[in-house]
Parts: sequence; C-alpha cells; structure tokens
Amino acid sequence: MLSPVKTVEIFQTSPEPQCFSAGDVIFATDDCGSVMYGILEGSVEISVNGRILETIYHGDIFGEGALVHFDSKRASTAIAKTDCKLAIMERKNFLFAVQQTPMFALEIMRSYSDRIQILQLLWEFQF
Repeated sequence: MLSPVKTVEIFQTSPEPQCFSAGDVIFATDDCGSVMYGILEGSVEISVNGRILETIYHGDIFGEGALVHFDSKRASTAIAKTDCKLAIMERKNFLFAVQQTPMFALEIMRSYSDRIQILQLLWEFQF
C-alpha cells in the first residue's frame, strides 16, 4: 500500500516539488485552495486563529479540505516550520487518486478525523 504522501507525489501535476523556507506561509485561513500537499522533507505548523493545532512532518498530508469543500476555502493557516519540500496535488488528480486508490481515500479521512479530534480536545481544554 502506498503512503498518502507517496500517492500525492505520484499524482502531482508539477514535475518538481514546491520548496518553502522556514517561516514561509504556505496558505492562510480563507485563502481559496486548489491543491493539497504532501510533506517530502521538513515540517509544517497548522494553526487556526493564531493558535498552533499541530506540527506535521515528512509523510503527512495537509490542505485536502480545500479540495473537498465546494467553496475551496482554507480552514487553517499552514506555515513552514523548517525548510520544506512539498509535493502538490490538484483537485482532478485528487479525485482520480481517490477513485483509483481506495486506501488513499481512507488515509485522507483518517487525516481529517485526526485533526477534528485535536480540535475537540483543544475546545474542551479551553472551556
């Protein structure tokens, strides 16, 4: 079985991964998104309203929410914590990968579910 990041790498539309330097904003809340990312190298911080929810690393995927919501809006901000090399996947390739690789779809759902659980814990801790 391919890992989600390997699937993103295989189906990415650009021949070269995108590189970001530490501190670069990859995307911000409410940006319109047209791609998701897979971390090939480095780490990325995901935050909402200035609060870091998690730091993700090599092999993780993020930004898939913009590909599954009709308005394509980003629900969080992603900032390169270290220098990063990211594979990208556009919506058409995302839909093809979900259709052709069911385990990829399950990993996307797992990733989404994990982030929801983190948000629930933060919410409960805050109140």
